[in-house]
Amino acid sequence: MSPTPIDKPSVLFVCVHNAGRSQMAAGFLRELGGEQIEARSAGSAPAETLNPIAVDAMGELDIDITRNSPTLLDADTVRTSDVVITMGCGDTCPIFPGKRYEDWDLDDPAGQNLESVRAIRDDIRSRVEALIADLVPDTEAQPGTSTTESPQPTEDALHD
Repeated sequence: MSPTPIDKPSVLFVCVHNAGRSQMAAGFLRELGGEQIEARSAGSAPAETLNPIAVDAMGELDIDITRNSPTLLDADTVRTSDVVITMGCGDTCPIFPGKRYEDWDLDDPAGQNLESVRAIRDDIRSRVEALIADLVPDTEAQPGTSTTESPQPTEDALHD
């Protein structure tokens, strides 16, 4: 049974430029959360374009964020979101009662090389996976998309 629109939580990822961290987080949420969670992103001072290194880092995992564009944060988007995740701009985000707010302390990928952005990307992925497990506890990330799965022990290994 698929959730109704009312049952579908909405998560807003906010960073200053909406060009790197928040776009990667929204990309992971769309990819790993599927249709069960609505992913949004915005910035307090949006850039003109996405960070090309963030786009490349996500592309390495076959997650295409190239169709996204930086969007200005507005109060209505916050008001209509269930969870608001800030990434370095918490003081500019409007606060509404009844919303869940989290601040993720993440390095800004702006001006960083691909190796550094990969580390930021992987940190974001771990946080998004935990968020999905919290918001939709009866569900796992979509099969075949997680790189954090480990093999199950064999029956013999359990008795060693």
